[in-house]
Amino acid sequence: MVFGSGVPTVGVDALTADDFLVDVREDDEWQAGHAEGALHIPMSEFVARFGELTEKAPEGGRINVICRSGGRSAQVTAYLVQQGLDAANVDGGMQVWEAAGRPVVDAVGAPGVVI
Repeated sequence: MVFGSGVPTVGVDALTADDFLVDVREDDEWQAGHAEGALHIPMSEFVARFGELTEKAPEGGRINVICRSGGRSAQVTAYLVQQGLDAANVDGGMQVWEAAGRPVVDAVGAPGVVI
């Protein structure tokens, strides 16, 4: 699947617990609720923290990028693809993640909400 002008996209239902996920929402959104195990790098800090992503991403594996609804993550996915990385935008973002019944935790690991 593709988003907009050719950005690779993946559905929430196609992701497993073993897939690498990076959340590009801002700190308040992350603290309220995020996918357990995701790496948090806000879009506003993404370029400056790019090295952190490349250190933690699986060698040769796909980087799945998520935000609230898919707009910010599509932009970050396009950037990653331009850098030669295998990346996909998570279609519908955390709103679809939560609606699909996937676990959402807050900053302390308790049940969270998507804001």
